[in-house]
Amino acid sequence: MESMTNPDSVVRALGALAQEHRLAVFRLLVQAGAQGMAAGDLAARIGVPPSSMSFHLAQLANAGLVTQRRQSRSIIYTADFAAMNALMGYLTDNCCGGADCGIEAAACCATDEEALRRA
Repeated sequence: MESMTNPDSVVRALGALAQEHRLAVFRLLVQAGAQGMAAGDLAARIGVPPSSMSFHLAQLANAGLVTQRRQSRSIIYTADFAAMNALMGYLTDNCCGGADCGIEAAACCATDEEALRRA
């Protein structure tokens, strides 16, 4: 998979996330952490048929946002945190025109809710 610093990879990743079920799946996988989740569990949590879940997971994998591993008879999916962080870095790389945002403008580049509340 190409690096998330490549505009084509960024567009592919954002396109994969620009769908309600895939975004929900990715958020669940981020919450699950390194443990990941089985495709069947994801389908049940999102409320889609297993065949649809397979399609959505393939789209996320093609975009470089999830990885998979076999565990017994299940395939466990995990968010690719390095790819997620690279995507976020790409999106915020030129925050405030590359200049120091300063304390007052820090909220424009904040990546978590707590930082946004502090600003």
